[in-house]
Amino acid sequence: MTGEIDDGRVVSATREIAAGAERIFELIADPAEQPRWDANDNLATAAGGQRVRSVGDVFLMTITTGGVRENHVVEFEEGRRIAWRPAEPGNEPPGHLWAWTLEPIESSRTRVTHTYDWTQLTDEGRFGRARATTVDKLRASLDRLAAIAERD
Repeated sequence: MTGEIDDGRVVSATREIAAGAERIFELIADPAEQPRWDANDNLATAAGGQRVRSVGDVFLMTITTGGVRENHVVEFEEGRRIAWRPAEPGNEPPGHLWAWTLEPIESSRTRVTHTYDWTQLTDEGRFGRARATTVDKLRASLDRLAAIAERD
């Protein structure tokens, strides 16, 4: 597993998971599954039936504080890449991005990279929370995702 920080505003971690890319991607692209593997312990629930299918999709997530986030999908390639920008309902995203890239190694092994990018975040009130999203947090999410994908 590797981890990387670029300018402190792009944090990334990579890990090989002993599962196929399709299986792993389903766990990421279905918002109802995300609280199972989120190591930021920020996600509480998401209604079923919101599986992401394309750029422009918006899925709703209830966070642990009880608030709701609209997640605007800005990158999507089925089974390979997904990225979204969270926002408070009805507002423009404030400038941070969650991204996942999957690279199949073989049918039952996938290299997964999880990235948090806050280079476009301008609200200084959000900087503390953004800085708290470390390589270790991303690695922990990858570890939880691997445990689910390899077990289920």
